[in-house]
Amino acid sequence: EGEAGEAVTVRLEMKLLADVGIVGAPNAGKSSLLAAVTAARPKIGSYPFTTTEAKLGVVERRDESFVLVDIPGLIEGAHQGVGMGDDFLRHVERTRVVIHMVDGSLADVERELQAVDTEMRLFGGGLESKPQVVAVNKIDMPEVRDRVADLEEALEDSETPVHFISAVTGEGLGELL
Repeated sequence: EGEAGEAVTVRLEMKLLADVGIVGAPNAGKSSLLAAVTAARPKIGSYPFTTTEAKLGVVERRDESFVLVDIPGLIEGAHQGVGMGDDFLRHVERTRVVIHMVDGSLADVERELQAVDTEMRLFGGGLESKPQVVAVNKIDMPEVRDRVADLEEALEDSETPVHFISAVTGEGLGELL
């Protein structure tokens, strides 16, 4: 009775657990992919940073299922916390595979891929060694479809498998999954 108690400071960190994480720059189509292949209904907009927190969905395909997480867009300096990027990258630590989504309508797709890869490498935690698949999105747009051959050639040196998809029309999603 009346004895001094103990004071404890505890820091809890929630990391989502998913089989596959979708990473990429803002407005690449990550949420559109999640909505297209799962029953999840994330907020989708044609402006950067529509997604402000990671969203989960379950992909049910044939006799198997897996959990997919949409990671909010990563920008330069994300590994240092810019745009809450370090919080987002923590979720990627708990995934087994990464789908690296890139907007095929960008002038320099390779640069965008390298920028996100650099942020993952600088963050550490083994993110750079996770199995990756690249998904070049928005091939439903005529200007992107016209560039597919050039993009294939530019990305052919990559050891990472590359898929050309449209999260809006569903083209290429079967092969990606």
